Amino acid sequence: MLTLREKLTTRMLTKTAVLSVIAFLVMYIEVPLWFAPPFLKIDLSDIPALIGAFALGPMAGVVIEMLKNILHMAIKGTVTMGVGELANFVVGSAFVYTAALVYYRKKSFKTAIIGMILGTLVMTGIAAIANYYVLIPFYAKLFGAPIEAYVEMGAAVNKFVADFKTFILFVIIPFNLFKGVMMSVITIPLYKKISHILHR
Repeated sequence: MLTLREKLTTRMLTKTAVLSVIAFLVMYIEVPLWFAPPFLKIDLSDIPALIGAFALGPMAGVVIEMLKNILHMAIKGTVTMGVGELANFVVGSAFVYTAALVYYRKKSFKTAIIGMILGTLVMTGIAAIANYYVLIPFYAKLFGAPIEAYVEMGAAVNKFVADFKTFILFVIIPFNLFKGVMMSVITIPLYKKISHILHR
């Protein structure tokens, strides 16, 4: 017979697994933005991870981010040798972990909002650095296209893009800021409605 601790652990693992599957499925919902090139689209998969992080703890959110990307590679495959999924994991984890860490220090609506704001800023900073130094240079080599090609795609839809630095400044940074705000605004009413289920 399972002990109380084992029952709680089993329930937490089950909830984490369910949220991971939901996050994986939600990855198929992609939203283009008017100021970003077509290859940059927002998916809503950070929402289940953020809900899980708020309900089950910061590390649960990180695990959900990891599992959704593993499922994505295993089922849908990858065209970036896993680098795109790794980037999604790192950036998403930075967002949900930071937000939940702040929230868990003193659970309230105010700390949830502060957490999501800080999470958005941390995610944006990491995304900007990663895209400038690692991701876009890697994609350029992987697909045999110069970085200027990505800059041109950005310039075609965003008049403020003139070079790689302005691509980061006026595409990558606003993209992630918008993403963080969007995830937060959607999560607030959703978490309020389903948090009692996750806390059972």
